[in-house]
Amino acid sequence: MSKIRFYLPVILILFTLTGCMYPEEKLVQNQIPYKDQIDSVQSAVNQFQEANGGLLPIKTKDAETPIYQKYPIDFKKIVPRFLSETPGNAYENGGLFQYVLVDAESNPTVKLLDLRMAETIREIKMRINASGYPPYKGKISENIYTLDFKKIGYKEEPVAVSPYTNQNLHFIISTDGEIFIDYRSDLYQAIKSSKHELNEGEDIRHILVNESMFVPAYSLPYTIDKNKEPIFLAK
Repeated sequence: MSKIRFYLPVILILFTLTGCMYPEEKLVQNQIPYKDQIDSVQSAVNQFQEANGGLLPIKTKDAETPIYQKYPIDFKKIVPRFLSETPGNAYENGGLFQYVLVDAESNPTVKLLDLRMAETIREIKMRINASGYPPYKGKISENIYTLDFKKIGYKEEPVAVSPYTNQNLHFIISTDGEIFIDYRSDLYQAIKSSKHELNEGEDIRHILVNESMFVPAYSLPYTIDKNKEPIFLAK
């Protein structure tokens, strides 16, 4: 199998290297998601859109970019006219989060993407590239597998901490070599408490987004089965 391609921004490498340049108090500030900062950015986005005939202050991404990574906010377009400064927890300022928009076409809403997940994915890909092929383990769904992490040098399985439940989430791999995070456990809990009517065949990730500051970064689409439990949505 050919080497796995890198889709993660080069900026993430710079993000890792520059972290040690910040004093401890600055680092703590950059690691915390603040609701008031999101509200301030939302206000700036709204003002920019109104002043620019409906255009959004976003960076251009490829059409195939996953939906929750597709609309990153370009702070150069809103600072300082609509926002005094870039939030301290934004990656542009050395922080852990990328500010993104969801519902960009109908109701542009500011959310956060946790870049620590991207760093772990980058490391997993590097190890797979070094070994020459992905060590597939168990089949989860059509074209989706778990990984044998010991075969790429891990003593323990790496995990992502859920921004929704603080539980550990597993990394999974598709047959085309892309690494994703498995949000089924989060979705299972969200389904139980959701008041929205969910239908088989629809992407249900919005139930995580609607009640949170975060997007389900590096996720595959999910739907529900006849028992109202989360399953991967077949392409």
